[in-house]
This record gives sequence, C-alpha cells and structure tokens, in this order.
Amino acid sequence: MPTPRSKSISTKVTEEEYAQFEALAGDQTISEWVRDALLKAAEPSPAEQTIVAELLALRMILMNILFSIANREQLTSTAMDDIIKRADASKLAKAMERLTSATTGPQRG
Repeated sequence: MPTPRSKSISTKVTEEEYAQFEALAGDQTISEWVRDALLKAAEPSPAEQTIVAELLALRMILMNILFSIANREQLTSTAMDDIIKRADASKLAKAMERLTSATTGPQRG
C-alpha cells in the first residue's frame, strides 16, 4: 500500500512560467510533473555521481603519491596498483557522502 501524501508545497509563478510548466507536463497534471521534477532535483544525477567519484578517486591517488614522495618512499608498480584499487573501491560511496552532505548540510545565504 503506497504511503499517503499528506503534505503540500506551493509557489507562485508568472503566466509565462505556468505555460512553460504546462507544456513540459504533457499528459501529466502540472502537480504531478512538478512533484517528479522536485524529486529528481533532490537526488544527484548519475553524471554528477560519476564526476564527483572520479575526482575523489583522483584526489586520493594524488595525495597517496605525494605522501609517498614526501616520505622518500619508493613507489613501486605494486604499490601504485594498490593505491588505485583502494581509490576505486571507495570512490562511489565517498561521492554519495559528499553529494548528500552538500545538499543536506547548512546552507550559506
């Protein structure tokens, strides 16, 4: 049994904005279209997830390499493979953490 919807969100729009939403809604009611748009906007897109995940993995790899160099440690191909595997293993979870905290954390105004 679906959870009943009991809360409401409303906003004022111009005639032009309403016409744009009406056209975008197509066969849906404007309310359903807006609800879907809000729910989609609340979740990071797969592209955002991928970009942030790759950036975080690259950051982790770079920081590990720099740490090794700063400590005058020899960076073998085995060590490099290990660094890359560790970065790849955790990148998506870390990306989701970052994206979630960015959308739910304190907002600056």
